[in-house]
Amino acid sequence: MISGDVMRGLPKAEIHIHLEGAVRPDTAMALARKNGVALAEGGVESLYVYDDLAAFLAVYGRIADSVVTADDFRRITYEMLESAAAQGCRYMEFFISPHAHRGVPFGVQFEGIRAGRAEAEADFGIVSRIIPGMNRELGPQAGEDYLDAILAHRGDDVIGLGLDYDEVPHPPEPFAAVFARAARQGLRLTAHAGESGPPASIAGALDALKVERIDHGYSVVEDPALVARCRDAGIAFTCCPSTTRVTTRWRDLGAPEHPIRRMKEAGLAVTINTDDPPMFGTDLGREYALAQTQLGFAPADIKAAILTSLDASFLDAAQKRAWRVEWSREIDRALGLAAGTA
Repeated sequence: MISGDVMRGLPKAEIHIHLEGAVRPDTAMALARKNGVALAEGGVESLYVYDDLAAFLAVYGRIADSVVTADDFRRITYEMLESAAAQGCRYMEFFISPHAHRGVPFGVQFEGIRAGRAEAEADFGIVSRIIPGMNRELGPQAGEDYLDAILAHRGDDVIGLGLDYDEVPHPPEPFAAVFARAARQGLRLTAHAGESGPPASIAGALDALKVERIDHGYSVVEDPALVARCRDAGIAFTCCPSTTRVTTRWRDLGAPEHPIRRMKEAGLAVTINTDDPPMFGTDLGREYALAQTQLGFAPADIKAAILTSLDASFLDAAQKRAWRVEWSREIDRALGLAAGTA
């Protein structure tokens, strides 16, 4: 059994976390007061109250309303990266939801986010990149406008494009054209699929959107042919254990049928992530601990998940190779694994 201190100290990459969902509770309340937003009448204790994806997204939206100025964005970005670095995270690809900050110009948001990234890298050594998430609920035409706005503010730090929000009434196929245009512009592609939706949502993201990895993807286990396809193609899944307790029907992490356990046992490329850490009462070290204690991950599986996160990232190949060698050696020493395990 890997101790909590050792688990936190392992080098890690986080490739599924939302900036707006990573705002610290006290920061959310402070920004709401400063910006005149009614966030939670009962105080911070009543802020994170939800039992399904729709209710969660409503709270997510209220938090986004509280973040207004460039300095607000600098603060939440810096604090997110500070918290992750304390859990061993050395590289992060984080989603942003610029459309959720109603009336705040994209330029103001990117100014603050970039300042927070730079400060966190200087202070903690954590490297990060940005993936704007497209709100599928707004429809494909709004998606085209959104991509225009993202490209207008693009820098080397904007590395990909995602698709998120409620998938069940909003399948991926209508977004094929906008994702194809993003790919032509050099953005890497990922999509939330199979969290609350069926296996067809995952297949649609692969076939219509041509994504390189799947965010969540739990319903893949209901389609053996799709499992085989994803395993053979090396499609990575960015799993978030604590999130499944709220946004999916698989709420018992210890159950033998929990999809993350089954995905790992089926040989799929599984990664461990936090999604929206304070909103689910977690952090990256705790998610790995849950994988170990609840989902049947042995030390070699923990190492494999860490390295898969790095492999599935959108970093350039040379950097990934270098870090893979360095991290493998460090993990082997920390866990007492034979060199080359996993």
